[in-house]
Amino acid sequence: MAQKDFRLPPFRALLAFRAAAQHGRLVDAADALGVTESAISHQIRQLESLLKTRLFDRTGRRLALTETGERYLARLDPAIRELEAATRAVLPEDGHAVVRVTLPTSMAAIWLLPRLGAFEAANPDLDLQLVPTTRVVDLLRDQVDLAIRYGRGNWQDVEKTFLFDDNATPVAAPGLVPEGVEDIEAVLRQNRLIVIRTIPDEWREWSRARGLAPPDLSSALELDVTEQGLQVAEAGHGIAMGRAPYIEDRLARGTLVTPFGATGPSGAAYYLCHPTGHPLSAPARRVKRWLLEQAGIFTANRA
Repeated sequence: MAQKDFRLPPFRALLAFRAAAQHGRLVDAADALGVTESAISHQIRQLESLLKTRLFDRTGRRLALTETGERYLARLDPAIRELEAATRAVLPEDGHAVVRVTLPTSMAAIWLLPRLGAFEAANPDLDLQLVPTTRVVDLLRDQVDLAIRYGRGNWQDVEKTFLFDDNATPVAAPGLVPEGVEDIEAVLRQNRLIVIRTIPDEWREWSRARGLAPPDLSSALELDVTEQGLQVAEAGHGIAMGRAPYIEDRLARGTLVTPFGATGPSGAAYYLCHPTGHPLSAPARRVKRWLLEQAGIFTANRA
């Protein structure tokens, strides 16, 4: 009997399924693959149609794999990893080492990119690839060498090195808050506050550190990244939580002011991380040394 023709699914559909399963949201899968959310959705439906089964349960807020989807991912993920390894093994050497660094989107734009030109000029044999994102990247799965993370350092499966403290204070457009104000809690009640979704507790932590009651955030304006919050505050539409290194330039230009005084420690910090048990390559160690140097220069300039 002749063997029935068998058609493999399109590779893009397999990658879309794998990314959606790993990240749990179409928008994060699209961000990881550099395509649109609608493209991810279309490719997954194409795959489900070919396989004649549902791979995801879409009834909740996040994507959840069906039992079939879990079995499929368990067989598919190792196969894709092997394809990636096989491809890297046969690529010709071009003399350039590649080091991938992930970090918060706003930090990439404001802190690292202005420093990148000098690094590239001094290291022409090294290709430093940035992966800006608001999510916590799985370094091994996404093949990322180093990560700059913000928080209290309580991440699993990574070795971390302190970069610099997070110093924070509310910022606003000049004139929004009267000078010399004493009743800070009243000012916070009377003005719209700006909250960054990835740092939901920053107002509560700042208030607690200064002996104030946490402000009511029920009518706060919620935004995705720090840069958006600072832009809205600059326009006079509310009070944002400002932190180094994001506000230095705006304070120097006078587009933002600190109505309640200078920045102070928030309890969180920035750390440089890499996977536990996986020694850094020589190029990655070079990038790590440079990032630590830049953090030291930044801290010294703030003193």
